[in-house]
Amino acid sequence: QVRLVESGGGLVQPGGSLRLSCAASGLSFWLAAMGWYRQAPGKGRELVATISSSFETNYADFVKGRFTISRDNAKNTLYLQMDSLESEDTAVYYCNSGGQDFGSWGQGTQVTVSS
Repeated sequence: QVRLVESGGGLVQPGGSLRLSCAASGLSFWLAAMGWYRQAPGKGRELVATISSSFETNYADFVKGRFTISRDNAKNTLYLQMDSLESEDTAVYYCNSGGQDFGSWGQGTQVTVSS
């Protein structure tokens, strides 16, 4: 019973920043590759970034240089620092496995970038 609770979203202006958090339970967090995903209006869910158990990171091209994924294993928490936000970043953001399928998704957190 993996539980993933995303938080930290909100309304920001273009060029602004947000930090998203994902509190994870029901898994050996320190052993799990984790990822952030997003789903924009009218679009499918897409991978934003991943971080492995050894802290190796990978990013989608559309966020490279702007977003930073990190994890705090002591707190079982995944983070996504989002800088230089653009209107195209508007989406519901979810955390989940970056590898093995957890089989379920949380509610996500809404990020809206607008003037």
